[in-house]
Amino acid sequence: MSEDYYETLGVPRTASAEDIRKAYRELARKYHPDLHPDDESAKDKFKKVQTAFDTLNDASKREMYDRYGSSFEGFAPGGGSGWAGGPFPGGGQAHGGGQEIDLESLFGSGGFAEIFGGGGGGGGGRRTRSRRRPAAAAGEDIAASISVPFRLAIEGGPTDVRVERDGRSETISVKIPQGLPDGSRMRLRGQGTPGRGGGPAGDLLLQVHVEPHALFRRDRDTLECKLPVTLVEAVQGAKVDVPTPWGTIALKIPPMTSSGRKLRAQGMGVRNANGVSGDLIAEVLIMLPPDIDSSLTSAIAATTQPDPRAGLRW
Repeated sequence: MSEDYYETLGVPRTASAEDIRKAYRELARKYHPDLHPDDESAKDKFKKVQTAFDTLNDASKREMYDRYGSSFEGFAPGGGSGWAGGPFPGGGQAHGGGQEIDLESLFGSGGFAEIFGGGGGGGGGRRTRSRRRPAAAAGEDIAASISVPFRLAIEGGPTDVRVERDGRSETISVKIPQGLPDGSRMRLRGQGTPGRGGGPAGDLLLQVHVEPHALFRRDRDTLECKLPVTLVEAVQGAKVDVPTPWGTIALKIPPMTSSGRKLRAQGMGVRNANGVSGDLIAEVLIMLPPDIDSSLTSAIAATTQPDPRAGLRW
């Protein structure tokens, strides 16, 4: 199960940016590896805290996380600002992203001294400093692109992508999150080149193109389609079957419906990982029969109605 970043930091989903930073500082002091050099569980907890903070401390990342959930970590819509790094100098990620972090840079000089019981007041107590361990060499990020069918982007699911890694062509299984927009970018952690000397692997930066659908189009979370109906169904009204990503529904056609009328099916459009759903808009398209009885033609001709093009002006 994916980590809930809010739960990891111990804050509600409505937490302010300052609340998130405060919670992070407290947990970082508690679990920082330099305070627990022989405690593997503390190191693991610190990594989780750092990953959660990296996402929730960045407004754009937090918005994407709230929208698509932790299964789409690192997602950014097309046209974004690029692949973001960690919150520390050099763009590295703490303990697992290839950059060693000095405690003093994390807590500030005063906070660092207090943690180790160093001189806090105006006395001459000597302040203990962190000893830096040699940083392992992290693997490099690799970039790739993939085209996925419209249906897969809407429904979500697994697919394969070919990447070049360490001079070899490999196939990696990727999970496409539900509701993925065209032009999205995904960061798959640990899928880049391997690290050296025990360092972490790099990431795979995946650019995703969504192929068009023959009948449906997407406008944000709304799905749109043309709905062919017979002349009789349009005049008398009917219930017609309409396919959707979430199953076939019976859509009601009101009597005397004209072509171009748009009918809405709530919640049957794009569904995102966080539970937000869009609607399906079906635009009625009346299909005349190839052969119309002469008596019907005469009856239609005898019917009077306002000029349908009266409002058509340049």
